Amino acid sequence: MAAAGLLPGDSGRPWGVLAGPSAALPPPPPPPLRSPSCLPPSRPPRIARGSPLPPASLPGLANRPARACRERRGGKEEAGRAQRRPRRTPGPGPGPGPGRTGRRYRPLPPAASPGAGRRAGSKGPAQLRAVFLHTEHERRKSKTVTQADMKVELLPALTDNYMYLLIDEETKEAAIVDPVQPQKVLDAVKKHGVKLTTVLTTHHHWDHAGGNEKLVKMESGLRVYGGDSRVGALTQKVSHLTSLKVGSLNVKCLCTPCHTSGHICYYVTKPNSSEPPAVFTGDTLFVAGCGKFFEGTPEEMYRALIEILGSLDPQTRVYCGHEYTINNLKFARHVEPNNVSIQEKLAWAKAKYDSGEPTIPSTIAEEFTYNPFMRVREKTVQQHAGETDPIRTMGAIRKEKDNFRVPKD
Repeated sequence: MAAAGLLPGDSGRPWGVLAGPSAALPPPPPPPLRSPSCLPPSRPPRIARGSPLPPASLPGLANRPARACRERRGGKEEAGRAQRRPRRTPGPGPGPGPGRTGRRYRPLPPAASPGAGRRAGSKGPAQLRAVFLHTEHERRKSKTVTQADMKVELLPALTDNYMYLLIDEETKEAAIVDPVQPQKVLDAVKKHGVKLTTVLTTHHHWDHAGGNEKLVKMESGLRVYGGDSRVGALTQKVSHLTSLKVGSLNVKCLCTPCHTSGHICYYVTKPNSSEPPAVFTGDTLFVAGCGKFFEGTPEEMYRALIEILGSLDPQTRVYCGHEYTINNLKFARHVEPNNVSIQEKLAWAKAKYDSGEPTIPSTIAEEFTYNPFMRVREKTVQQHAGETDPIRTMGAIRKEKDNFRVPKD
């Protein structure tokens, strides 16, 4: 017989083999009783609400806070979380409840509800950001600037971005600048009855170039220009002073590295026209401000703003990438508190913003009157920065702007 397990305490008789006709298996030993003393410290026995504290002599329970203490502490934490919740403003609005949340806490659109990403397929970081940020632009109005030779429609996107539909009035050919929301672009193209042929990308950041690949799938045959190989769906990489055409309009590429190393501004003119030119500056030049120096230096931004953009026709209309005007002007006021042009422009911008209207475009000539980054040669700006060199002044006020706390007024 094959060896089997042995009975406890019996080294000679196999388990299950009876010693005799009347022999019976001994009952198995009872399992050891579990007492509070053998429970691991991480799983103490439950204590009914209101029971006295357990004695400190019980292992695993000594020095553990009482449930009442935990409840009191948890109540304070819950109260703190409640204080940090967004305040609700009265008035009708989307989402549950009698009101809607404040500006920084908006209800998610249906596509961004829990599980929507799994239902619609996996989304990358850029697409997820676009989903969460897409509602704010719906509060802002589009705007069309019409000239005899060209038409520019401002298309608000995401929270504070702008896309620009550039239309050649002679040929009805169109280009789009930074099409982060392709469907909105195609809706505008259809509204104007034009033919979209060109994508002008200022730089590779997702809130400017993030819609390129989807747009070229929705609209075939597009030419996609940019100055950086990181630009999505790029068909032609451009460099400084590269020229191209949109219908009868001339587009000159201006290389302005600093915000990103491959940033391009697009300068648009019409031959033999008396109308002012246009320049699409992305995140290099804003109304009363400039972009952060993510991949560049103060020297590069000085050259971009003063030597390149500053040398354009003073009446050139500036179409920038973001609606940052009010905050930029508040910093400009901080730098030059006695500058009347800044005070007047700030009052004007607040009125525009309150009515939901864009504060774009400005002009190159105007920027020299209130933009501190284009006024780094002025004594008032240099004195504020504690510098006498315009390039060092550029670096000093950019660093100050990066840490500037915007006042409410």
